[in-house]
Amino acid sequence: MDEGFDFLGHHIRRQRKRGTNKYFVYTKPSRKAVQAIRDKVSAKTHRSTRNQDLARLILSLNRMLRGWANYFRYGVSKATFAAIDAHTWARLMRWIRRKYAGKARMGMPEFRRRFCDVGWRVAHQGVAFTGTSTVSVKRYRYRGGSIATPWAPTPATASGG
Repeated sequence: MDEGFDFLGHHIRRQRKRGTNKYFVYTKPSRKAVQAIRDKVSAKTHRSTRNQDLARLILSLNRMLRGWANYFRYGVSKATFAAIDAHTWARLMRWIRRKYAGKARMGMPEFRRRFCDVGWRVAHQGVAFTGTSTVSVKRYRYRGGSIATPWAPTPATASGG
């Protein structure tokens, strides 16, 4: 259990919690699952896809990443989501700079002025890149022995008259 194992795209492993001497079981997306989504993002932002509309590409990436993140949201996935978003943003930025380059390559100030709405968030024609950041990470909480079972007898209620 200390080395961990992969199951249904998750890597399950027992690790020591930082700052303590307690051990907990952590569930993360496996390396194979992370590499698969990175490959899909790279395929969608490949140079052979520069003929498609930017708004349609952003919508497609948002849907794909949101679905992937919804599957992996129940675990320790926040750092993985940030890494996927960084990879996707960089691929999208390079795709845009190559597609809309004029005589010379587009610089970053012009890229930000033309294709970013809030800070460095890429947006075009009302469609903004959200990636995995819209999906909240939720952990299963420990319920101890209070898990209800259908076989447990129900306590008799006292009826007062």
